[in-house]
Amino acid sequence: MYELVREWLQLPKGYIMGNPTGISMDNYQNIVVFRRAGRPWMDPMPDTCIAEKTILILDRYSGKIINSWGDQLFILPHGLTIDAHDNIWVTDVGQHQIFKFSYTGELLLKLGEANVPGNDRNHFNLPTDIAVAADGSFYVSDGYGNSRVVKFSADGNYLFEWGEKGSQPGQFNLPHGIELDTEGNVFVADRENNRIQVFTGKGKFLEERSSKSFGKIYSLAFDKSNGQLIAVDHTLDDKGGPLGSDIIVFDTINRQFTQFGRSSSFYNGPVCEYHGVVIDDEGSIYVGDIIGNTIHKFRKTTH
Repeated sequence: MYELVREWLQLPKGYIMGNPTGISMDNYQNIVVFRRAGRPWMDPMPDTCIAEKTILILDRYSGKIINSWGDQLFILPHGLTIDAHDNIWVTDVGQHQIFKFSYTGELLLKLGEANVPGNDRNHFNLPTDIAVAADGSFYVSDGYGNSRVVKFSADGNYLFEWGEKGSQPGQFNLPHGIELDTEGNVFVADRENNRIQVFTGKGKFLEERSSKSFGKIYSLAFDKSNGQLIAVDHTLDDKGGPLGSDIIVFDTINRQFTQFGRSSSFYNGPVCEYHGVVIDDEGSIYVGDIIGNTIHKFRKTTH
């Protein structure tokens, strides 16, 4: 069971978080967040970068900001992941690009052509997330405009891709989040198909995780201590209004699962739209809520 830690996030007075779209954890167990400040999703996208610092590093116990950077770099933040060396990888759907930074913000790698969408080995179309393998190679879920997963070598050379628009195995309808397990299998949050798809590292379809109880699957995370898979979803009513999100926790063999949030009787928190999720080494789960524009912490309980 889990309990919501009330008012965990402690921001300075007057601070505007905006949508916290990406969330991950560094090797010190700090929470790292990619935020949009006051910028909403726009169509067409704006052509100026966000002036505020968009990368936040939060203390997991106090919920306070301990460092921040990323001003004048991004048009519309989306996904964030941290590799084994504490490099920070992000996707910017506004610029149609992905970026790799050092922990302190030095640019190490950039892929995609700024502000130019496309569907080839040199372009993305609203890329959503990144997963980094143990050897430094990485996968990009690409995303809103395309319906594919693309793999690159550690130095950013295109290797291969798979996927197309659809609902059959190996097809996607908005691949929104991506994660790797310890064996290198690729887990994709196939958002609009309300499912998780699992592939080998070479893109061979293995299985689908789905249930009638799942809403749109937004994001995934692995508990490195026991191999548990964590997912977050979101559900709308018949008129398109938000019903809320669930956190879905699969057991260690990833077959059975439990859900809590909108669908659980013990949850009495706000209606949320969870966009990202991460779990720490104590089993606490952190989610980015883009309705309340905050980070929620759920602490594991013994009862």
